[in-house]
Amino acid sequence: MNKIIFLDVDGTIVDYENHIPDSARQAIRKARENGHLVYVCTGRSKAEMPDEIWNIGFDGMIGGNGSYVEHKDQVLKHQVIPYETAKRAVDWLESRGLEYYLESNNGLFASRNFLEVARPTLRTYALGKGASEDQVLHMEVEDAFPGLIHGGNLYRDDLNKISFILHSYQNHLDSKEAFPELKAGTWGGRGEEALFGDLGVKDINKGHAVDVILHHLHADRANTIAVGDAKVDIPMLQSCQIGVAMGNGGPEILAVADLITDDVGQDGLYKAFEKLNLL
Repeated sequence: MNKIIFLDVDGTIVDYENHIPDSARQAIRKARENGHLVYVCTGRSKAEMPDEIWNIGFDGMIGGNGSYVEHKDQVLKHQVIPYETAKRAVDWLESRGLEYYLESNNGLFASRNFLEVARPTLRTYALGKGASEDQVLHMEVEDAFPGLIHGGNLYRDDLNKISFILHSYQNHLDSKEAFPELKAGTWGGRGEEALFGDLGVKDINKGHAVDVILHHLHADRANTIAVGDAKVDIPMLQSCQIGVAMGNGGPEILAVADLITDDVGQDGLYKAFEKLNLL
């Protein structure tokens, strides 16, 4: 029976330096050759999907942690942050001196000083995910965010999500209070150790987006598999028949997974596909 497979990107298909293991490419391509459908299911917006990833070959995309759903170039769903709310969020971040980037399918738009401020933050993030000191020594922001746009229009009506560098965990708590109409979250660390805050469309997650694709395909949930590494991936795993956690995953997702594979850099995706008889 052919399967429908949903894959997180960062920490699942690519490592935390944005490199794709050859084994991951092979696994995805072979699974599709065998008739399985494979979708990326990511917090990234479409503009954050460089050709190096997209050209592996996929049947569609869930982006913005569920705000965007695409099947074979057909947009099934796209919810964005309303313009007035997005404008108010930008003004709020600017007034507090918080550097940020705006995530849309049309590009990633950085605040004035994001490049400089984000460099040490992203290196800390990579170290926390298992990268070595040598690996992050020359890591630049563009390595994590290829195509980042500087000097672009920051008042936008096409935003899936807004991410910002936390000065402290209180910034996240304040954003949650300031924007109750949005979903406020954090990433890059557990709880008060988080490095980033984010604001996105409320009442969506990766699991809801999986349901959109299954409804469109008239497909049976019994044939679904999800693979991820982070807390934000848990709804995706819980929406699928089989949930796989990468070995580099956090404790929350490891606790709910049906199967735990190896780290992303140790052919974890390929080994999971092999064990599940997808190859």
